Amino acid sequence: MDTREILEQVRLGQMSVNDAEAYFRRQPLEELGYAKLDTHRKLRSGFAEVVFCSGKADEHLCRIYERIYAAEGEVLGTRASAEQAALIQERFGEAQYDPLSRILKIEKKDKKRAGKIAVCTAGTADIPVAEEAAQTAEFFGNYVERIYDVGVSGIHRLLARVETIQSAMCVVAVAGMEGALASVIGGLVDKPVIAVPTSVGYGASMNGLSALLTMINSCANGIAVVNIDNGYGAGYMASQINRLGISSPAAEI
Repeated sequence: MDTREILEQVRLGQMSVNDAEAYFRRQPLEELGYAKLDTHRKLRSGFAEVVFCSGKADEHLCRIYERIYAAEGEVLGTRASAEQAALIQERFGEAQYDPLSRILKIEKKDKKRAGKIAVCTAGTADIPVAEEAAQTAEFFGNYVERIYDVGVSGIHRLLARVETIQSAMCVVAVAGMEGALASVIGGLVDKPVIAVPTSVGYGASMNGLSALLTMINSCANGIAVVNIDNGYGAGYMASQINRLGISSPAAEI
């Protein structure tokens, strides 16, 4: 629960003031020896801690999922392998794994998704990174519109969906090769654009460095750039922007 949820429960009489005080006085971390779980992260940022699965020992991963699930009722993990997914699903039957995005999650049912985030890709090879962004945003309670394979080599494909893109609170533009998609979208919308360079491309693309430099040097306004292949970072930032849009007075008119 975040601060607003706790205060609302107190207001409705569903939680006592003493219980709320005890909740806020909890130790801000849970010491596991090999990990220190940030139990106050949702109170500070609105989103609970997310698990980066790659490289974690099996028992460590299972224990971390167990503790976050016990505290939050759900867990989001990124960059999980198929073997890690099988391990978590064996212990948690409700766990879901998407091999394309490598998202491994246990999610609350009937979650409401609000606002609108547009996630666009230049090509189909960029979809794994885009799905990491889209599914991260959805886990955090946002509605996501997917607009894939609209790269600049066939710009009519992008223009055919421009009204949908313009109606979003923010746009995630995922592209490899030369990374021009973010600049084009940035010149078409009045909302923030989060550019995600991918490692898709031939030799001179330098595993995404060319797309990264193009996006950083964009002449279009309102573009922020995350790291190469960092779909999770884009999805998180988009969630924060979308949440601001949902809570603003203009969003209620």
